[in-house]
Amino acid sequence: MTSATVYDLATKDLDPPLAVVDLAAFDANADDLRHRAAGKPIRVVSKSVRCRALLERVLAMPGFEGLMCYSLAEAIWHVEQGTTDDIVVAYPTADHEALRRLAASEQARASITIMVDSPAHLDLVDAALGHSHPEIRVCLELDASWRPLPGIHVGTRRSPIFTPKQASTFAQQVVARPGFRLVGVMAYEGQIAGLGDAAGARLNRAVIAWMQRRSAAELNRRRGAAVRAVQAVTPLEFVNGGGTGSIESTGADAVVTEIAAGSGLIGPTLFDGYSRFTPRPAALFALPVVRRPTRNIATLFSGGYIASGPAGASRVPQPYLPTGLKLLGFEGAGEVQTPVTGRAARSLQLGDRVWLRHAKAGELAERFTHYHLVLGDRVERTVPTYRGEHQNFG
Repeated sequence: MTSATVYDLATKDLDPPLAVVDLAAFDANADDLRHRAAGKPIRVVSKSVRCRALLERVLAMPGFEGLMCYSLAEAIWHVEQGTTDDIVVAYPTADHEALRRLAASEQARASITIMVDSPAHLDLVDAALGHSHPEIRVCLELDASWRPLPGIHVGTRRSPIFTPKQASTFAQQVVARPGFRLVGVMAYEGQIAGLGDAAGARLNRAVIAWMQRRSAAELNRRRGAAVRAVQAVTPLEFVNGGGTGSIESTGADAVVTEIAAGSGLIGPTLFDGYSRFTPRPAALFALPVVRRPTRNIATLFSGGYIASGPAGASRVPQPYLPTGLKLLGFEGAGEVQTPVTGRAARSLQLGDRVWLRHAKAGELAERFTHYHLVLGDRVERTVPTYRGEHQNFG
């Protein structure tokens, strides 16, 4: 029995469009992440999952501890739902209402750490809460980009704190401010974690691999020095680093106490191009065939689920099952229809399903209210995504 037949059989009583998560693939991916982490705990990146039932599933597995959320409001919601009592918010917040909710809840304050990288972030918290607010847990973000020469920046644009001296200076500023407690340091190496080294032309792959080796070596030296500089100011509870694509190099850094990962649980198309690991596709969505404009083309309903990031072919969903299908270059995946062509298109009939993969891990959950959790040839249960729980965190 082919995989396509298994998914079709499992969802035969459901009308597409629909989304499934293959639990066997999800669990296998979790095992692979844990193996790659080599004993260091993994903090689960919620934006790559965006489904509370799946987050609870992975947090119940050995080797996974706590969440990394992308918004403060999301973190507070998880505390209220009892998902976990250990959350780091990966991005600074300007949400005054969420800050007031954080300050008003002793449980939330004990569970949640917010991200800061400048005195302006501390000023914003004071402006939202007043200068006599309860103690707020904060994490200092160190910029993890690679800057081999003046004016060259390789990586994501995040914190202005780059050097150990800058980290120490800011740590002193945090410690001197009443109402704040510095408990952690985070450094996200996007140029390693989020960039595949096994896709594209041979020369391009070689350049990326060379850059990542050099960047990892530089970061490990600089991050170690920065952490030691901060620890000279105040004790730290954790040092977080990495992402799905950099688990090995991040884990090799002795100062890192935990690794962030999430996309590796889902296995989207953007994570097909890595030499270090091969995740199994766990989240799929099915679209029905609604037209046959020619013998070689089948048109699917809906499907324009384009991923965030730089516009291009890598952000477009890709046909997965049945094999042998591809999008049309001049039309692509559309808001209301998605034509596919290829050898398999000739045998598709009206009402047949085509299974596709999203380019990014968590954004599919913004398109569907529910995930059908498939185990073998049956739906074990159906669970709401964030959207299905009426939660939208921007």
